Amino acid sequence: MKLKIYQIDAFTDKVFTGNYAAVILLKEWLSIELMQSIASENNLSETAFIKNTINNTYEIRWFSPLTEIDFCGHATLASAFVIFEENNMLREIEFIAKAVGSLKVTQEKDNYIKMVFPNRKPKEISSVPNELLKGLSIAPTEVLLSQQAYFAIYENEEDIYKVEPNLEELKKLAPYDVVVTAKGSQYDFISRYFWPANGGKEDPVTGSIHTGLAPYWAEKLNKNNLKAFQASKRGGLLQCTVSPENVVILGKAVKYLEGYIEV
Repeated sequence: MKLKIYQIDAFTDKVFTGNYAAVILLKEWLSIELMQSIASENNLSETAFIKNTINNTYEIRWFSPLTEIDFCGHATLASAFVIFEENNMLREIEFIAKAVGSLKVTQEKDNYIKMVFPNRKPKEISSVPNELLKGLSIAPTEVLLSQQAYFAIYENEEDIYKVEPNLEELKKLAPYDVVVTAKGSQYDFISRYFWPANGGKEDPVTGSIHTGLAPYWAEKLNKNNLKAFQASKRGGLLQCTVSPENVVILGKAVKYLEGYIEV
């Protein structure tokens, strides 16, 4: 079987930066085992599989090299980029994902893509897991939790760059990942994302976690429009707008590869 594949760098306008994702358009779903094998072979942060249903609506599933993921922002951006490039007359599409429902995406000016995601603000917790404290070389000042990850909050921006994860300890927090974040100097806030249980050591740019980061910092900074930087080695920029129900994220993407795989 021959399948068309794209490799896209998301949340950037330059190749070799942002977060990489593979995108595969399907006419019919493959088995979970085969999709996972393809994602593992690709060995990218995510591989998105998308299937057109009716009109401009697509079902979407995301796989890391280790497992299927409930929600992935950068691979959604990459998938939209591919669809809009294939049909430059399109301006709006809808993705349907089992865990998060409808995700509306539009092509904006200056090559920006706008994604409307659910607001997933993190909540306070009664106690901080020892595995989290052992898993971060610098102790956070506050810890919260969302459906996706523990939020380790720091007072100093420098701590985000300096903190080192103990992956064996953080892996014990599964199914949750860990995001570290602080108020920024050049940006409203910065972050890094560790996900040893679900994908790897550190994710370059994590769109989904900004559905929790943006609401948290919107409240702290008393502003609903925020610029965010994910401070990984590749780095990524996100523009976020927060409302009670949604987090709108704008980003750019660029194509690195287009070709075929045989499975």
